[in-house]
Amino acid sequence: MLPWLLCGGLAAVIAVLLVKLWLLRRSLDEIAGQLGERLSQDTNNPIFLSTRDPHARKLAAELNTQLKELRRQRQKFRQGDMELKNAVTNISHDLRTPLTAIRGYLDLLEREDLPEDALRYLEQIENRMEAMTRLTEELFRYSLAADLPQLVLEETDLRRVLEESLVSFYANLGQRGIVPQIALPEEPVIRRLDPSAASRIFGNIISNALKYSDGDFSLSLDQAGTVTFSNAARALDPVTTAQLFDRFYTVETGQGSTGLGLSIAKLLTQRLGGTIQATWQGGRLTITVCFPA
Repeated sequence: MLPWLLCGGLAAVIAVLLVKLWLLRRSLDEIAGQLGERLSQDTNNPIFLSTRDPHARKLAAELNTQLKELRRQRQKFRQGDMELKNAVTNISHDLRTPLTAIRGYLDLLEREDLPEDALRYLEQIENRMEAMTRLTEELFRYSLAADLPQLVLEETDLRRVLEESLVSFYANLGQRGIVPQIALPEEPVIRRLDPSAASRIFGNIISNALKYSDGDFSLSLDQAGTVTFSNAARALDPVTTAQLFDRFYTVETGQGSTGLGLSIAKLLTQRLGGTIQATWQGGRLTITVCFPA
């Protein structure tokens, strides 16, 4: 009789433990599901549990405390980021007026009969002023790109966007004596993108190639949506190449560069769901942009 009682008691204990394990597992599943939802959404709703297990409820309470702090930090970051973008936009806008005035005075000076040294100094001033103008414009454009709330997605032919981008740089390529090597598929490569953003990406990359190319430039597109830009760039190396997408980073040989073109290209590519990377090997810079189907 006693062995049967022991077996019955043991079975009851095992049953209770199994029920507790099942309830604990359900509680953990509830926490995991709600935690992922709270992290992906901007909501003030806390994590709720159907169980009364004190340990699970204690874990949920601690997570709710951390989620509340995370929301506070996120709001603080968004506010600071918005203030920074507004400041950059306002500063770049305010700089346009004095730069325009300086341009006017420089035009007047050019009409004067100046000695050779003065003309040389004037040329240097003009070069620096043009660099400041480009930087101001890129700052303004970057603030707009970074604050772009929503892209207008539509069926876009990558091949056509690339062709239009190349045409817009045809004169610049000719001035550098560069004959581009182009390999595009015969069939359209359709992706759901924002056409103006895609054009901006490709234009910035081609503009970068004009700055650093040692005399050549090649471009290819495949049906997988991978665009490859390549040019000889002996002035670069793997270290500088890894920094090309950093804001305001410039290479000394890139005269007139503001260091924002490729940064904007990376930002827009990521917003369109694509990837972008730069590699340097054997004296050649290769930038690859991919928009998967």
